[in-house]
Formats: sequence, C-alpha cells, structure tokens
Amino acid sequence: MEVGFIGLGLMGRPMALNLIKAGHTVHVWSRRRESMQPLLDAGAGDCASAADVARRASVTISMVADAPDVEQVTLGVGGVAEGARAGHVHADMSTIAPAAAQAISAALKARGVDMIDAPVSGGEVGAIAGSLTIMAGGDAAAFEKIRPVFEAMGKSVTLIGDAGAGQVAKACNQILTGVGVAAVAEALNFATRSGVDAAKVREALLGGFAYSRILENHGQRMLDRNFRPGFKAWMHQKDMRIVLEEAHRLGLALPSSAATAQMFNAMVGSGLGEDDSIAMLKLLERMSGGSGE
Repeated sequence: MEVGFIGLGLMGRPMALNLIKAGHTVHVWSRRRESMQPLLDAGAGDCASAADVARRASVTISMVADAPDVEQVTLGVGGVAEGARAGHVHADMSTIAPAAAQAISAALKARGVDMIDAPVSGGEVGAIAGSLTIMAGGDAAAFEKIRPVFEAMGKSVTLIGDAGAGQVAKACNQILTGVGVAAVAEALNFATRSGVDAAKVREALLGGFAYSRILENHGQRMLDRNFRPGFKAWMHQKDMRIVLEEAHRLGLALPSSAATAQMFNAMVGSGLGEDDSIAMLKLLERMSGGSGE
C-alpha cells in the first residue's frame, strides 16, 4: 500500500520504519529535515510537505505533538487536505483531546477525507518492536481500509467507536499509566526510606494482587535508575492536562488523576521534563529529602 507518514520523532520514526519492513511503500515528511534521513536511507520517498505526502499516498498518518500540530498538518497550508484525492483516509496517531479529534475529523470530512483518530500505547519500545496497542475512532469502512497499516505497527488494534472514541480510550490509558507510575514510584521510595531492599519488595509484590506491568517493567527501570526517555515526562504532563480538561468539560471528579497531573507539573517545573515519566521517583526522592539523582 502507498502510505504517507508525517512526523518522525521518537515514536513516528520507528513506526514508519516498521511500515517499510512490512512491505508498504512509504512517503515521509517532517518539519525537521534531519528526522527524515533514517527513513530516506531505508528507502522512503522524500516529500516537500504534508500535501505532497497525501498526493503520493492513498492513506496518510500523522504522529505529532498536540492538537494545533495535527490541525496544521491536516487542514493548514500545505496540509493533507490540500493534496488528498477522493477516498483518502488519514489516521492521526497523536494523543489529543477527543473534542479536537472530532472537530478535525469533521473538517477533513467536509473536504473529502476520512479521518481515524488512532492514538497508541506502548512507548518507544513498542514502536520499535511493532507491538503498539492502537485505539481507533472513526468510520468502520475507513478503519478497515487502513487496518493493514495499523497491523504493521501494532499487536492490538481495536476500533472503539465513532470519531474521538480512540482518544477517549487513550485518555483512560493515560489515567491508569500515570497513576500507576506515581503509585510504583511512591511504593519504591517508601521501601527505600524505610531501610528495606526495594528490589526485594518489588519481587514480593509481583507475586500478589499488587502485580502490574508498570510494577514489572517500569519498577525494574526505576531500580536500575534507567530514566532514558521512552515516554518523556512533559508528554505525560500534556496527556494528563487533556484528561483534566475533558473532566472539567464533562463535570467529572477525577481526584487521582488530578493529583498525578500535579506531580507531572512538578517534574517539568523542576527540570525533569525531558526524562522518562518514571523519573517521578526522582521527584519523590527530592521531596523526601534525598538527592533525586
């Protein structure tokens, strides 16, 4: 399939490489030229704009930072809508607010382009391995057209519902992962400050009801003090902002999410924004009188 990919950062680059490995013909564009080079070296087509990508492909994907970026690369000057032909399907795999996804989808539909909002979970590791969880919202026929492309990047691909539904699922995911990271960091910091071997505490907890993949995977990374970003703290801060803004719009109480969002705010404010979100442990250590290094 002729696939266009827009946005080649930490997540987008390995996702696009997996499309090439799966045998798709891939055309790429990124605002930073240097981000494109690994894809061009792998055989991707070199495009001058998002519109150019859409002219060459039957389906396009965007993986960018936030809603204004999605709007710009889809509806702005030189955007997807400018180059797309009838029947084009665009999948935005960024994490944005459900209401924003619905608005962009409607605007694209008015210009003859079907949009699927398809945010992902799995981080850089999942993007590299092609094992992402993909949560989609949009028209069922458009989803089936682009499904083979999703399956080259993810191991779990689910159509949740209409436009925006994928972003609702991703918001739920970020609630669970954000609160989970905070809980594991608190537990390990508590064990250490109590003079107990945190590694042995984690080992014991993995055998009981406290088990979670966050405790298993991220807990070990915390113990190893491996804070190299697979999902940066500022990105989780942005996602928790989306959660709380949606909660405000809907009149919902999300107390655990609110507290976790404040912790991510503090991480960014204290210079930990470029670290992985699991550097929450560093913040808690500092708050507890330690060095947090």
